[in-house]
Amino acid sequence: MSLRISAVVTTLDNAATLDACLASLRFCDEIVLLDSGSTDATLEIASKHGARIATQPFAGYGPQKQAAIELAQGEWILLLDADESLAEDGRATIQRELAAPRADGYRLPRREWLFWRWPHPATRPNWQLRLFRKAHGRMNMVPVHAAPVVDGTVIDLDAPFRHYGEPRLADRVDKVNRYSSGLVEHKRERRVRFIGLRLLLYPPLVFLKLYLGKRYFLNGWAGYFAARTQAFYAFLKYAKVLEATRDPGRGPRA
Repeated sequence: MSLRISAVVTTLDNAATLDACLASLRFCDEIVLLDSGSTDATLEIASKHGARIATQPFAGYGPQKQAAIELAQGEWILLLDADESLAEDGRATIQRELAAPRADGYRLPRREWLFWRWPHPATRPNWQLRLFRKAHGRMNMVPVHAAPVVDGTVIDLDAPFRHYGEPRLADRVDKVNRYSSGLVEHKRERRVRFIGLRLLLYPPLVFLKLYLGKRYFLNGWAGYFAARTQAFYAFLKYAKVLEATRDPGRGPRA
């Protein structure tokens, strides 16, 4: 009998969050975990949850997740990061939907950990494509922000999941610095236009979109920090591209 749902997770030293992630996926027909060299308790936790474990050196965000997807045997792929977990009502929603699917892919609402708190219930979530037919989906190869793309119909499904992100401001700043460096060559290859205008206008727009549009203001200083650091990330992405065009021999440094 063919498998219906394969949960797919990639890991590297994720012992702190993996237990909650895999516990939320126990309703799936299988859990496929592709590890890239963990030295903490990640693999022990995965074994405890009955995951089918494979290992390979890290190949990049998109290629690593695609390799994990190809190991899955289910018709449907539920793709989570090791610091994410599906809510209880999200599991029931997915099971009901896949009894009579209306689409080839589904965007799910992600609730973001904001430094020291979960967001206010009225804070708007980030919708991300995480559930799709294996035969219709694949990872794109965008550096850092690789995401699934689906050939077919994609709709929103109210099956929430949580992302336990960086617990400290220093961790968040370090991450946006690394990620922005990782995007420089990709953006240069795409020949991004109007970089000066983007530097001036895009960061404040990102801040307003989050702080007002997604109601991060309901979360006190944690919401302000989250919106401000995301705006800083928007600035760094284009500032580093401009820097690289002015000083191409040096290149970006994390």
